[in-house]
Amino acid sequence: MIQQKFAFPEFLRHLLPETVAMGSGDPRAPMPRLMGDEVLAIEQVSTARARAFGAGRQAAREAMAQLGLIPRPVLQGIDLAPVWPAGLTGSITHTDTACLAVVTDAPEIAALGIDLEPATALEPSLWPVVCTMPEMNWLARLGPTQRGNFAQLILCAKHAVYKAQFQISRTELDFQAVGLDIDLQASRFTARFNCALPGFAPETELPGRFAILSSAFVATVEVAR
Repeated sequence: MIQQKFAFPEFLRHLLPETVAMGSGDPRAPMPRLMGDEVLAIEQVSTARARAFGAGRQAAREAMAQLGLIPRPVLQGIDLAPVWPAGLTGSITHTDTACLAVVTDAPEIAALGIDLEPATALEPSLWPVVCTMPEMNWLARLGPTQRGNFAQLILCAKHAVYKAQFQISRTELDFQAVGLDIDLQASRFTARFNCALPGFAPETELPGRFAILSSAFVATVEVAR
């Protein structure tokens, strides 16, 4: 657990501007104490789901504390997305072994997205589901042993984009609704919407960053006001 705590927040600081804080939690640890109506979200869920929820909220409050804020509840909407306290925006992600949360009170940031995925190869049968044709062509230019891992990276980046845009558009998207240009050397990507979305101008581009760790891929996105 100490390694998880160090590996993620310490090694991922470069993915975030100074105005955004990151916290972490471990869904395998004992259930942390929830605040207020957060308990309603775990009344009829499995133990694993409850622990993931709790670890995510613990990570969110850790991030709030880093910003010098008094930790507050992060409730769950009917769409299961986090409901952030007034004046804050953020994003939560989790796997079976780790949870991360990013939070900001910066007025210039309208929304955040973060995703964490295991550093494993995506099944080839899922590549055309997750990837647009230009992305498939990009994968084809990589070495055969690299393609599955970078397809997983595309999935990770798109999940981060979807979480960020959902806070504004309240629209669920499929993977084909976003196209990515990935710069491996700079560990950055640019996301472009292939459809009209409420709250976004046509041809809006969202900048993102990613990290490739030994055990996980992580991607982050910010939407400016």
